[in-house]
Amino acid sequence: MAHTLAPYLEVIRHTLNAALCLRNYPSQVVERQNRPEVEFKDTAAVVPRPLTIARDENERCLIEPSVNSVRVSIKVRQSDDIEKMVIRKFARFFTQRAEHFVILRRKPVEGFDISFLITNTHLEEMVKERIVDFIIEFMEDVDKEVKDLKIALNTRLRASASAYMAQFSQRG
Repeated sequence: MAHTLAPYLEVIRHTLNAALCLRNYPSQVVERQNRPEVEFKDTAAVVPRPLTIARDENERCLIEPSVNSVRVSIKVRQSDDIEKMVIRKFARFFTQRAEHFVILRRKPVEGFDISFLITNTHLEEMVKERIVDFIIEFMEDVDKEVKDLKIALNTRLRASASAYMAQFSQRG
């Protein structure tokens, strides 16, 4: 893990540990239903203000807690067009397979690349520390994969440009 990434992820880890103190809370609007309050915002009293943790203006994490659910939205750093394309493809790949990732939302929150929704039923079925570890590890891996893909793409582009230019130097 990069030294500049470590404090950012550690703050997110501590914030998620605090926010994931969820309990069962039936809907105050619809009888016999238990809906994620962070998604529907039926009762304003049980949805505190969202928290934004930012590494810089291009990379941030939005944590929206409520009494029975937490929505975690991630904006990955996109410093150039190549990174924007890679992140868009990555996000599309994961959202198409959201049913395999139980806590992944199909559609991210506006302005973010990937969103997770964790409800109290998820915490009854899974261990809280493992969910937090998964999100942190996911963020580390996406950051690493984007850098690796960008390097691999630049290497392939350099090789193909060299091969193309070699055609012209052999003629003369």
